[in-house]
Amino acid sequence: MAEQSKTPEVRMGEQETVSVVGFVRGYIKRLGSGDLGALPIIVGLVIIAVIFQSQNSNFLTPRNFVNLILQMAGITMIAYGMVFVLLLGEIDLSVGYVSAVGGVTVAMLLRDSSAGWTWYTAIPLALLVTAGIGLLQGLIITMFRVPSFIVTLAGLLAWNGVVLRLVGRGGTVIVQDQFVVGIANSYLPANSIWGWVVIGLFVLGYAVTQFLQYSTRRSRGLSTRPLPVIALQVFAILVVGVIVVAICNQDRGLPMIGVLLLVMVVLLTILAKNTRFGRFVYAVGGNAEAARRAGISVTRIRVTVFVLSSMLAGLGGIILASRLRSVDTGAGGGNLLLNVVAAAVIGGTSLFGGRGYVASAILGALVISGVENGMGLLNLESGDKFIITGIVLLLAVIVDSLSRRRQQQSGLA
Repeated sequence: MAEQSKTPEVRMGEQETVSVVGFVRGYIKRLGSGDLGALPIIVGLVIIAVIFQSQNSNFLTPRNFVNLILQMAGITMIAYGMVFVLLLGEIDLSVGYVSAVGGVTVAMLLRDSSAGWTWYTAIPLALLVTAGIGLLQGLIITMFRVPSFIVTLAGLLAWNGVVLRLVGRGGTVIVQDQFVVGIANSYLPANSIWGWVVIGLFVLGYAVTQFLQYSTRRSRGLSTRPLPVIALQVFAILVVGVIVVAICNQDRGLPMIGVLLLVMVVLLTILAKNTRFGRFVYAVGGNAEAARRAGISVTRIRVTVFVLSSMLAGLGGIILASRLRSVDTGAGGGNLLLNVVAAAVIGGTSLFGGRGYVASAILGALVISGVENGMGLLNLESGDKFIITGIVLLLAVIVDSLSRRRQQQSGLA
C-alpha cells in the first residue's frame, strides 16, 4: 500500500536513479570489454604533465599553457577533418601540403595591396582552392576505385611541388595583412569579462545540444544517457573551461584562435552527430556495403568527406601561416602530417572506421602538442623528438587495436 501511495513524481525520480545506476554499470562493463573512451587520453595527459614538469618547472606555467594553445591550433583544425576521413576507414596523406597551399594562397593574394585583395576575399578563395583539391582526390578515389592511401600519397608529392613553385626562389612569403596575422596572434583582454562570456556561451551551447539530443532520442524510443549524467558532463566541461580561462588570464588572456577552435568543434560535432550526413559517415565507415544496401550514396559521402578534410586543412594552413607570420618552402612538411594523424588517433578515432568523435581531436592534439612542447623545453634533438612522437602514435594504435579486438570478443563491436 505504501508503494502504491507514492506520487508519479517520486516514482519518476526512482526510475531516473535506477537508470543512472544502470548507466554506471554499463560504463563499467564497457570498460571491461575494451571500450576505454577518453580514459587513456586523460591518463596520458596526467603522465605527460608529471614527467615534463618534473624535468622543467616552466611546463605548467600560464605562459607555456597559452603557448601550447597556439602551438596546437593549426594541428587541431587539420585533425578535425582527418577525423571524418578516418571515420570512413580511409586516410588522407596530403593534408599537410594542402594546408600549405591554403596558407600560401592567402599570403600571395595579400602580398600586393594594389591588387585589391582583402582578407575577406582571399581567405574564402583559398578555402575554395583547397576544397577543389579534396574534390579532385575524392573523385579519383571513388571513380577509379584507387585506394585513398595511393591517391593522397600522390597528392602529398604533387601539392608539395605546387607549394615550391608558388613560393618561388625567394623562399618565404611574408603575411602582411594585420587581420590574418591577428588570427593566431591576438587575445581576449586578460582579466576581462570576455573570456568568461566565451566559455559560458560554449558550455550553454553544449548543454542545449545535449538536451536536444536527449529529447530526440527519447521521443524515438532510443536509449540515451540519463539527465543527471548529462548534467554532470556539462558541469565537468564548465569546470575545465573556468580553469582554462583562469590560467590564460594570468598571462596574455584567452587566445582568439582558441575561440575559433571551440566554435568549429561545436559546428563540426553538430554536423557529425545531428545531421543525416554525419550519420551516413558513421554508417559507411562501419559497413560500406550495408550502407549501400540501405540506400546511402557511398560515393557522394566519400567525396564530400575528402572535400571537407581538404577545406579544414586549408583553414589550418592559414592558422599556421598566421602564427608564423609567413609561409616558406618548408610549409606543410616536417612532422605536420604525423602530428595530425597522431592527434586524431590518440583522440580515440579508430583507424578501422566507424568510431570516433570530432571533439576528441582536441584532446589528441593536446597530447601530441604537449609532448612536442615538453621536448622543446628540454632542448631534445630533432631525432629524439621524432622517435618519441612515433612511439606515442604507435602506442595509441596498439591501444585502439586491442580495444577493438576486446570488443569483438565480447560482442560489443
